[in-house]
Amino acid sequence: MNFYEEKFLHDYHTPEKCEKCGAPLAYKGIGEYRCERCGHLMYDDYGIVRNYLEINPGATSGMVARATGVKESEIKNMLREEKLEIREDSRTFLQCEACGKPITSGRYCESCSKLAVAAAKKKKEKEALEEKKEHVFGVSTDYTIGEEGRKRFLRNNDEKN
Repeated sequence: MNFYEEKFLHDYHTPEKCEKCGAPLAYKGIGEYRCERCGHLMYDDYGIVRNYLEINPGATSGMVARATGVKESEIKNMLREEKLEIREDSRTFLQCEACGKPITSGRYCESCSKLAVAAAKKKKEKEALEEKKEHVFGVSTDYTIGEEGRKRFLRNNDEKN
């Protein structure tokens, strides 16, 4: 598992086979899986938490963890991945990983997110320019002061411009 998969992708204990008949399950969306043979409905951790919160809105992560058996760390991951959101009337919030400002979901507040996107775009443009420079041969993009527009070659061996 690479860094990205380890840090950002979670399988949330995805069911693979029906607990009733053992047949394969088909993903139906938002954490739901339906058995292809008997139609039994099963849920991954996200589906379990989502269903609990629909019945118990405003529950804390500790309450959800105790009631569902899903670890609090996984619930926090769901909040960081923006699968869940903390209610606006809640007294507890996540904190922006850059500035510490309270947020309801994700990793960054709106302003830090915009800064990160702008920085990533600038970095990508710079890398693209560097990539272009690497593929240009025989042309100098570096100028010494006073050389702009001057020819840097001789037409004949004895003729200088």
